Amino acid sequence: MHKEPMNSDTPLPALDWPVLEPGWVWLCGAGPGDPGLLTLHALNALRQADVVIYDALVQEAILSWAPQAQHIYAGKRGGKPSAKQRDISLQLVDLAKEGKRVLRLKGGDPFVFGRGGEEAQTLVQHNVPVRIIPGISAGIGGLAYAGIPVTHRDVNQSVTFVTGHDQSGQTPSALDWTAISKGSQVIVIYMGMKHIAQITAKLVAAGRPLSEPVAVVTTATTPQQQVLETTLGTIVDDIAKAELEPPAIICVGKSVLMRQVLDWQGQANGDAPRNLDPLGRGRPAESA
Repeated sequence: MHKEPMNSDTPLPALDWPVLEPGWVWLCGAGPGDPGLLTLHALNALRQADVVIYDALVQEAILSWAPQAQHIYAGKRGGKPSAKQRDISLQLVDLAKEGKRVLRLKGGDPFVFGRGGEEAQTLVQHNVPVRIIPGISAGIGGLAYAGIPVTHRDVNQSVTFVTGHDQSGQTPSALDWTAISKGSQVIVIYMGMKHIAQITAKLVAAGRPLSEPVAVVTTATTPQQQVLETTLGTIVDDIAKAELEPPAIICVGKSVLMRQVLDWQGQANGDAPRNLDPLGRGRPAESA
């Protein structure tokens, strides 16, 4: 049955929804891109906010659900001019002290490589009450839209999420790539495009095979999403040939092979699964 799309006047389901009070800041995850992946708590916040301070990856459709609010851009993109993190955090404090209902809207989940912890810490230090609203992280939701499960019992019993750069913009020196390579069957890398050559070299030096499957998912969960299936040995050249640009999630491990059977978006467009047994087990997946 056809239903009209939700708009700013569509009522939320009956529930005792929390109230965004004046002087509060709600730190909220907007998900990886698709507005439909927003949580109901986030939608409730959008409808109450006086001010929405949003990141670069927050879709315009999401902002349209807060027509009553002032919208302030505070995006940070690598290599491009952007506001300093300290200034963003203090702006949240100032707006709350003015008695505003403040919604800080961040792509993905605010506590997963999103500086949300830093912002919340600053708010608490300045006696500003804060509520945390989790969101779907791109390392999970973005890969799911590509048909790649971050865990699959025939593939992995561990997954490690890492960032591709630290505060200085360089490959994180604090990461023990050897331990990660040996200890985690699947590795999900955020913000790793700029340093992908260094990262792959470290993984190979730590013992990961050149033939290991890798997927690069750019602008995940949006209509502009692109997925590159490659290997550790060819990823650098393949990214250059495909002219891929950030934002991107990179997944290293055999779970990438599952896209051959779980590319649900391709199948919705009429594509047949490429391989019903991508792991070569000679049998279909079994239920518990």
